[in-house]
Amino acid sequence: MNRDELRSILLQELSDIAPDIDTAMVEDDASLQDEYDLDSMDAVNLVTAIHKRLGVNIPDRDYARMRSIADLLDYIEPRLAG
Repeated sequence: MNRDELRSILLQELSDIAPDIDTAMVEDDASLQDEYDLDSMDAVNLVTAIHKRLGVNIPDRDYARMRSIADLLDYIEPRLAG
């Protein structure tokens, strides 16, 4: 799976969690919390959805690092390859 395919999956999951977000307009480096109003429960739901869809574990201690789509991509991509 390449980075663009992974990004598409992340945006699909984001859309399921927060359907009011126009995923076509999501900037990879924008804060999901500040720019798109994801609250902590939304973030947990997104991480859970990613785990279910991709099988990638994101431990609780790493949640704070998942501030943007770019952060998620950087975290998940090497774990899928390995």
